Amino acid sequence: MSQPATNASRPTLSAAIRDATDADFPAIQAIYAHHVLTGVSSFEETPPSIDDMRSRHATILALGLPFLVAEAEGRVIGFCYANLYRPRVAYRHTLEDSIYIDDAFRGRGIGSTLLKALIARCERGPWRQMIAVIADGGTGGSMALHQRAGFELVGTLQRVGFKHGRWLDTTLMQRGLGKDAKTS
Repeated sequence: MSQPATNASRPTLSAAIRDATDADFPAIQAIYAHHVLTGVSSFEETPPSIDDMRSRHATILALGLPFLVAEAEGRVIGFCYANLYRPRVAYRHTLEDSIYIDDAFRGRGIGSTLLKALIARCERGPWRQMIAVIADGGTGGSMALHQRAGFELVGTLQRVGFKHGRWLDTTLMQRGLGKDAKTS
């Protein structure tokens, strides 16, 4: 898998960030399917259908969480959402973020724009922590993206995933949400 160009070699692109709508799901599914089939940012091995993605969207919205898209050049070029970090009730104030960018637009600031908007939306709710689970040491730029957004490295789980014929680590990063993030 080739590495995306860095921000230094590709101009930043301005994108409109908005809530995902039903009409966005063919593009969302295509972006996600590419990552499932060619990368390790998702540990799924079979791309979900458009209807599966719509169902996931409905579940996220039912929890009061955001599911956002980036739109530029007349089309959806990326998406992100927050979901509960774990299903047990004690984790109810902790979220996990997910961000996927159309490969043609990686390295142009879209991930940063989406993540900033996602954090801002989540800070309006009762949530206090956001976790990023990053595969393969963040070789695709995810670690740098999250560091720029204020996430801190908290640990690495070694060889917990197996995809594309190799074992993969996941790196955990964490950031507080809102002014009460560090209070007990």
